[in-house]
Amino acid sequence: MATVIIQKRKRKSRNSYVIHYKDPSTHRTKYYKTFQRQKDAQQAVHHLRALIDTSRIPEIEDSKVKLTPLTFKEVTDLLKEEWKNRLEKSDISQKTHDEYLYRVNVLNRIFGRYLLSELTEDDIRSYQKQTKSEFSAVTSNRALFILKQVFKHGLRVKAIASDPISDISYLSEKEHERNRFLLPAELDNLLEASQKTRAKFYMPALIFLGAEHGASRQEALSLRWKDVNFDYEQRGTIRLFRTKNNKERTEYLMPRTKEALLSWRERQKWMRHRKRIDANGSDLVFRRLNGEPIKRFDKAWRATCEIAGLNDFHFHDLRHTFCSNLLLSGSDLKDVKEIIGHSDLSMTDRYSHLTLSHKQLRQDMLAEHYANGR
Repeated sequence: MATVIIQKRKRKSRNSYVIHYKDPSTHRTKYYKTFQRQKDAQQAVHHLRALIDTSRIPEIEDSKVKLTPLTFKEVTDLLKEEWKNRLEKSDISQKTHDEYLYRVNVLNRIFGRYLLSELTEDDIRSYQKQTKSEFSAVTSNRALFILKQVFKHGLRVKAIASDPISDISYLSEKEHERNRFLLPAELDNLLEASQKTRAKFYMPALIFLGAEHGASRQEALSLRWKDVNFDYEQRGTIRLFRTKNNKERTEYLMPRTKEALLSWRERQKWMRHRKRIDANGSDLVFRRLNGEPIKRFDKAWRATCEIAGLNDFHFHDLRHTFCSNLLLSGSDLKDVKEIIGHSDLSMTDRYSHLTLSHKQLRQDMLAEHYANGR
């Protein structure tokens, strides 16, 4: 019988139950999962023990495929070695290799500790839907591409007996392409709504970073104070870096963004002084009083949008707000491409319909010129 143990950990508020098992192939003890209730932990032990003892997926009772119980991360570690070899052989480019690593590291944070044989089609479809809702169909498809590679490799190393996600299709990127944006008055309404939430001190800075600088969620949350120069030429500059495409851009600070960032910095400084909290050691702009980084703000964002009366409005839509209002204010597609950091003009073409307003202004000027020349 497989060795699977539950370790009870006593806490002040409540206990937790940690499950470890012995890998039959390496005889090493590995971490499985942690549960808050003993009943749930016991059920997980029975499931895991059946999985290891039969060396097959429990649902496939007649399967004779002998499996090695590998976690999602252990399979991706093997896959990383394969990608490294392909890079050395020039089968894939450095850019492609780096993109694969970025995507798989994101997935490891979500699925890393699960046994690959545990993950189901429903798990992946749920993640696909969540990623599409939170980011875009493009991001969802890129994640699914890596997931498909992981499961295919899992078959090769006998971590699974069958591929549960082979039938999951990629989303139509054109069908799900988001072009929603806010006009100036709607943006003001969103900012006003943010002041009625618990995130009222830092949410304006996040909104302005998205709407006035086109910052993605990752760019905003990874921003450091050293990347913000408030005094440069009396206007200030900001440096944004997007790990998704390794694009770095430096821009002048927009006035309202500058004001919101200064207000947030002063608020943090005052509160730490008042509560005598020493949070040195982190230069992140968006962090809590104890210095811990703000990793997510989904609840605060949903509350802000609900108060503002915005349904199905994502933080990423602030990037569309930035690009769209750039065009409406007189910029052309090339300007938007350079400022937002798109690697290809085709990525900016989604906003081409907004250039009609810009063209209309030029045509009105031409009509006036002809009229005055008669």
